[in-house]
Amino acid sequence: MLAHDVYFTLFDASPKAIDEMVAACHKYLKNHPGVVFFAAGKCGDEFNRPVNDRMYDVALHVYFQDKEAHDAYQTVADHVTFIEQNKPKWKQVRVFDSWVTG
Repeated sequence: MLAHDVYFTLFDASPKAIDEMVAACHKYLKNHPGVVFFAAGKCGDEFNRPVNDRMYDVALHVYFQDKEAHDAYQTVADHVTFIEQNKPKWKQVRVFDSWVTG
């Protein structure tokens, strides 16, 4: 599987803005062909060990059955709409793609 993990840092890191970004992830980015697992949520305040990277507000995790499904997802209308509507809110976006086994 291909793990597609995206970490969003927002210009407005208020609880309302974070909740809106999580909701947008759920609205536009799940239930696509080839998605094996989907989750989106916010950085937890309680995760503050020295090894925790806390330089984000919203995390998106989408696991695809293969690279072809990932590549197709990049061009679907919902993904493009998500980017168009939310990109102005992003201070930084970090994407980590990796091969995983379960």
